[in-house]
Amino acid sequence: MALVSKSTKAQIDVVSAQHAQQIAGNLYAGEALGTIAPCRIHTDGLVYMSNATAANAEAQIDGWTPRAYAVGEAVTLFGRGVRAKYSDGSLTPGQTLYIHTVDGQLNDTATTGDPTGVARAINTEDIRFIRDS
Repeated sequence: MALVSKSTKAQIDVVSAQHAQQIAGNLYAGEALGTIAPCRIHTDGLVYMSNATAANAEAQIDGWTPRAYAVGEAVTLFGRGVRAKYSDGSLTPGQTLYIHTVDGQLNDTATTGDPTGVARAINTEDIRFIRDS
């Protein structure tokens, strides 16, 4: 089990994002959120990064951040089908990626909280979101 290294140039593909499901409006960051991070809406109504340490509510995913957000900032989450630059070349095309046990990160093998995966590598740098709930 290994953390998938995220590029400092990680960014969402705006063309695919235009056609994706989005959750926005009265949605705020409950913590500082990273770029291209799987996130969940908590029972307090705030957005937190997903964490798959256990098979519980923290391992849920409601969408993905297109950029970093500060605590309290209004958030938009994107859903399935969005393409994003994620890595600097360490991905294997066709590889499934899973929510990591580190908040908002991806793992290259299944975790306790995410046995099915949330993204797939398109090439050595880009991923496509395959799950958002």
